[in-house]
Amino acid sequence: MPARKIVHIDMDAFYASVEQRDDPRLRGEPVVVAWRGVRSVVCAASYEARKFGIRSAMPAVRAERLCPGAVFLPPDFPRYRAVSHQVHEIFKRHTDLIEPLSLDEAYLDVSQNKTGLPTATQVARAIREQVRAELHLTASAGVAPNKFLAKIASDWNKPDGLFVIQPDDVDSFLPPLEVARLPGVGTVTAEKLKSLAVQTIADLRQLELRTLEAHFGRYGVRLYELARGIDESPVIPDRPTQSISAEDTFERDVLLAETEPMIRRLAEKTWEASRKESRVARTVVLKLKTSEFKILTRSHTPSRPPSSCEELVIVALSLRERVGLDPRQRFRLVGVGLSNFLDPEDVSAQPGLFE
Repeated sequence: MPARKIVHIDMDAFYASVEQRDDPRLRGEPVVVAWRGVRSVVCAASYEARKFGIRSAMPAVRAERLCPGAVFLPPDFPRYRAVSHQVHEIFKRHTDLIEPLSLDEAYLDVSQNKTGLPTATQVARAIREQVRAELHLTASAGVAPNKFLAKIASDWNKPDGLFVIQPDDVDSFLPPLEVARLPGVGTVTAEKLKSLAVQTIADLRQLELRTLEAHFGRYGVRLYELARGIDESPVIPDRPTQSISAEDTFERDVLLAETEPMIRRLAEKTWEASRKESRVARTVVLKLKTSEFKILTRSHTPSRPPSSCEELVIVALSLRERVGLDPRQRFRLVGVGLSNFLDPEDVSAQPGLFE
């Protein structure tokens, strides 16, 4: 089977770039897209703001401390969705195999393309040029034989960059990278791998498949394949988001009564991620894992979808009251999620959450 030709397009500082494009006074300024408030998080930061250490999902109050002179703008998601639609119209000139990840990034399978360009690199270059000429925005692109590698490549020369990983280059490109570059390797998995003397992908390649399966179960197979640049997952057009969540494993097991700060922080992360979606989530989910590794979930679908991060926090905290275990029970993980996504027009006008 011939190798796929996958392009991953990632718009550069998308929300902030749209704001700078539409208001010339903001060009060259440190722009932070975020609501002000002690519980607000940064939705996007211009590259001028990133020089001060400001990053997406950072608390807005911390961003303000890092750069007191930054221009803070409330998010305008309808406008960002409209621009995202324009970007996708450009994609469609080249292929129908488009898998959106959010408003600002997508995978494209250009193994066969509509424009007759001979290489995926030329397709990626054409898309970037059209985005710049028609929308006055910049996009970074990664080209590779699969999705996993294409996503790494798009981040390689950001912003406004293009990076290509040829099939013959995979075995020289991957080994020096840190394992944190692999999808699904977060803090906890990275620490577990470190205990196995694994810090780079070259180290990971030294472990046998059965060893990885013994420590990571089914994900061990995935780690084994990713370390060798293997990713057979196809580009799936129009795959709707089923759920969005954030979870955290604690350094020490905690009582349920002690989880409110974690729930608030995770709800903020989930809310920020959900703002990139064009669809609306109706159901709030709370996930808990006991110190004995038993997983519990509680969910609630309010009469109206949460319309703010604080409403999400309130529902998530109320779900905590439905756990029904001994107050002395300790927990090692908590997660907050949103599910049951619908198109906005399908969400009928209903009374407010607390009316």
